[in-house]
Amino acid sequence: MLIRRGARHTLTEQHVTPESIYRQRRRFLQLGAAAAVGSGFAVAPLPSLAGLFDRAVEPPPGEADFVDLPKSSLSQDQPLNSWQQITTYNNFYELGTDKSDPAANAHHLVTEPWSLQIDGEVAQGGRFAVEDLLPRSAYEERIYPLRCVEGWSMVIPWVGVPLATLLRRVAPTSRAKFVRFETLHDPERLPGQRRAVLPWPYVEGLRIDEAMHPLTLLAVGLYGRELPAQNGAPLRLVVPWKYGFKSIKSIVRITLTEQQPATTWNQYAPQEYGFYANVNPAVAHPRWSQARERRIGEWTRRDTQPFNGFGEAVADLYADLDLTRFY
Repeated sequence: MLIRRGARHTLTEQHVTPESIYRQRRRFLQLGAAAAVGSGFAVAPLPSLAGLFDRAVEPPPGEADFVDLPKSSLSQDQPLNSWQQITTYNNFYELGTDKSDPAANAHHLVTEPWSLQIDGEVAQGGRFAVEDLLPRSAYEERIYPLRCVEGWSMVIPWVGVPLATLLRRVAPTSRAKFVRFETLHDPERLPGQRRAVLPWPYVEGLRIDEAMHPLTLLAVGLYGRELPAQNGAPLRLVVPWKYGFKSIKSIVRITLTEQQPATTWNQYAPQEYGFYANVNPAVAHPRWSQARERRIGEWTRRDTQPFNGFGEAVADLYADLDLTRFY
């Protein structure tokens, strides 16, 4: 995630865009593969070239953790990114600000045991062990594209359960209008939190109808393996029609509320990151266009799809909103 400096927390240019990306940009231009962007907008930082164009989908290491997974009809039919790409190119500032930091620091994040607090406007809240809340018999595979607000994307075969399945279990009250999610705050296990890069803990939120939508997933794995730490183990949100920063990682608390929750990036830089964060190619980030994106593994940019290709399923959720105000 790229932001301008805020008043309360310091984020240096080194943290905002890794130096390696700046160095690779010139090399990329020399290769003749730079894509044009809309007039008047800066270019979102290009990914590192290491492994960028290797689309070989090699099997993940070791034996599968989840077998005989049902294949969801809600999946998109697109070529997958490789295990290597998905697990080594990550935004997870709690494990470091460079794209390679989360994988390098993943060993710090011990995820067993892990519990999830569910509270607020629910009739049957409490603290639950993840394995008790999400029985393996309910898991399925969902193939979703992940679109980052920085302008790159991947296609990932997630393993998880619909968030609605969990929320129905705790019985939201009639006052539940929003769902607030909170990431683990533990600088020992998440060493990136030792620096005031963002106000910790990381917080995200959805409207209740977004949270209950059949596409919204609680992911526990990918490629048939348990979720790697760098990808948000042991439990993360996946909201496929929104920019990736909405899909909060390593969740420890879910709170149902009557009021819209304050979320991390929207608080830090509200002029750049909205609460809704729907993928909208017609609405530019203040510093670059969102009209095109770079799929990791491809040389050229492709057109960004409204709602990340899920418009038919979710556009009606926003019929009363001016989408030019909510990116």
